[in-house]
Amino acid sequence: MSKTRFAIFLIMALSFLAGALAAQDRGEYLILNAEYGNEHNHVDVTNRLRDLARRDRQFRVNDESMGADPDRGHAKMLRVFARGPNGRERFFDFPDGAVFDGSQFRSWGRGDWGDESWNGGWNGRESDAGDYMILTAQYGSDRRHVDVTNQLKQMARQDRVFRLNFRTFGVDPDEGHTKSLRIFARGDNGQERMFEYRDNSLIDGAMFRGWSSGEWGSGNWSGNWNGGGERHEDREGGEFRILSAQYGNERHHVDVTNQLKEMARRDMQFRLDFNTFGVDPDEGHAKVLRIFARGPEGHERMFEYRDGSVIDGSQFRGWGRGDWGGDNDRWSGRWEGEDHEERERNRQ
Repeated sequence: MSKTRFAIFLIMALSFLAGALAAQDRGEYLILNAEYGNEHNHVDVTNRLRDLARRDRQFRVNDESMGADPDRGHAKMLRVFARGPNGRERFFDFPDGAVFDGSQFRSWGRGDWGDESWNGGWNGRESDAGDYMILTAQYGSDRRHVDVTNQLKQMARQDRVFRLNFRTFGVDPDEGHTKSLRIFARGDNGQERMFEYRDNSLIDGAMFRGWSSGEWGSGNWSGNWNGGGERHEDREGGEFRILSAQYGNERHHVDVTNQLKEMARRDMQFRLDFNTFGVDPDEGHAKVLRIFARGPEGHERMFEYRDGSVIDGSQFRGWGRGDWGGDNDRWSGRWEGEDHEERERNRQ
């Protein structure tokens, strides 16, 4: 009888131990590769890490535990590249002296991980390549805003998508007022562009190059809350400088220059309808948006967009910055646009 009880107890204990070990090996991330060193000098320590994983779950990172010193006398770290449950790759950094815990990695103790075809460098593979390189990130309002570039880097390394609110960055620069995150980035064409996300928006870093690696924010931002600046003016946008924007028809139309500026700061393109600007100057009748702009030759030109049209700001200089429609260069005030013949007569 006692032997039977002992056998039952032993089976239960082994089952519990197996279950506990299996639970420990159910992390979210599957390790692909491990490098030890720094950006200048580093070595592959995937096999070394696998040996440590099979012996112990925790260890302290240093050149002794890693079995290598690729850059003697300089700061080093263990960098682990892994794939998350969403299929995207990211890396985890453990500086010298940090205690490494493998519980967040799948199949850690078994060591059945690692990608033999791994060909990434110290900054990972090029799977993190969007169209825009982030220059800076600012959170707040036009009156009060703060630099949150470093906080955004930390969040980017943890997850690609997150929801924005005043708690996201641990700072509320304009308490009680509407705030937004403005990410200033440079595209492949060298132009600076601003992306705006209001509170409660979802931030998805897929369009930004090097998002999860945090290899961005190195500076050279124009320093303007509205984006761009004098030194970017010639590089940002098309040939025409906007003077005014009017919505309606010949009988009834209203100035929507400021509303257009707000939309331009949020997006390069949008579709026009009577709800776009929050005003319907001639209800029940056909309306258009007329953008009056000054061309490179100095003449005023009118661009017309009917309801249902897609407005594309790429042909207008400084579109995303909204630094147009000011007092320095006035619109002729004519719904039909400037009378070029009259202008030439006045010049003579």
